[in-house]
Amino acid sequence: MNTKIRLVIVDDYPVVLRGLVAMLKNHPEIEIVGIASTGKIAVEQSVLLRPDVVLMNGAMPDMDGIESTRLIKKEVPATNILMFSGLSGFEKVMPALNAGAIGYIFKDASESELVQAIRQVALGEAWLTPMTVGYVLKQINEADEQERLIEKLTERELDVLKYMARGYNNQDIARLMVVSKATVHSHVSRILAKLEVSSRTQATIYAMRAGLVNPFDDDPVNIN
Repeated sequence: MNTKIRLVIVDDYPVVLRGLVAMLKNHPEIEIVGIASTGKIAVEQSVLLRPDVVLMNGAMPDMDGIESTRLIKKEVPATNILMFSGLSGFEKVMPALNAGAIGYIFKDASESELVQAIRQVALGEAWLTPMTVGYVLKQINEADEQERLIEKLTERELDVLKYMARGYNNQDIARLMVVSKATVHSHVSRILAKLEVSSRTQATIYAMRAGLVNPFDDDPVNIN
């Protein structure tokens, strides 16, 4: 990215919020434009500031991160949400993705992992660790209808989906496939429509469910 990543940080624990601000201020590519201690404030900040990324705490007393994510994506669709959850938050992974989050990272992540996740999500790319993907795959309905959705894709669309699931952005895919970025964008739009999903994260999960890629072959950067 040529410009700084405009970030809003959301957490209801003041110590955690201050720690995240202090840590992320050390990364010049990230500009913290807002902080919020409640889900309601997170929505207000996002509508007002229109950040590139919201680092969203999962559990909050007034409005949880899932509902906040749903409202933010409704009001500011271009803002991407990275859910930031405690280790007990596996049950929130699917609801968070369904609400519109495109990344899910646990609070035991290292600083470098968190920064990489923010960068990835800012590009509109999914971020899921192998452990999270494994959990998600177990939750996906195994109905035949899902298999039929994958079968709707053309050979070229399947190639694009495989690259998406490996973490490549549209520009990278265009270079690898020797086509224009606009062509890749059109392929991605058709893939999402045919799979009846609204995000690249969900499309990636379909690709893994169908066996197009192995979620455990690569590190987190490459599986999203």
